[in-house]
Amino acid sequence: MEAWLSLARLIDALNERVGRAVRWLVLATALLSAATAFARYAFHASSNAALELQWYLYALIFLLAAGYTLKHDGHVRIDVLFARLSPRAQAWIDLAGGLLMLLPMALIILGLSWHSFALSFQIREMSPDAGGLPRWPIKLAIPVGFALLALQGVAEIIKRLAYLRGNISDPRAACPEADGAKRPPEEAV
Repeated sequence: MEAWLSLARLIDALNERVGRAVRWLVLATALLSAATAFARYAFHASSNAALELQWYLYALIFLLAAGYTLKHDGHVRIDVLFARLSPRAQAWIDLAGGLLMLLPMALIILGLSWHSFALSFQIREMSPDAGGLPRWPIKLAIPVGFALLALQGVAEIIKRLAYLRGNISDPRAACPEADGAKRPPEEAV
């Protein structure tokens, strides 16, 4: 199990680095948005490339930070019962969700989007708008983002299995920022 946990730590470190780098894209997006708005209203000037770059940056933020968000248990949960369950029951639900829903979905989207990127790259697809940007770089972000999400899904599955086997403490307890609430002490299940 230690080798698997080492793999999970490597994946955690990768998504942590990517997530911290993506934070800077938020600043870049805000500055670009302000600059394009200023240019439009102050000088009656606009640029399709600048507008598309804003769209690209927003897409990069969401795609590349998905694994980071999963690592920090920041994805939305719409389940009023989940928080009331014991940590072991939560781990079982996370394990089943990761294996039956997260990984299949991420791998299917990764596979389908790779074909779209490859075709776009092959034909050097460009925006149909005058002065627009190439489309293939942003299409590459889709499989990369879902690969990072799938990898983090593998790491979370490994951590839940290790917890259920008694090899590590509750991995969700390390992410109190996820819901702002303190976790109840572990109960025997």
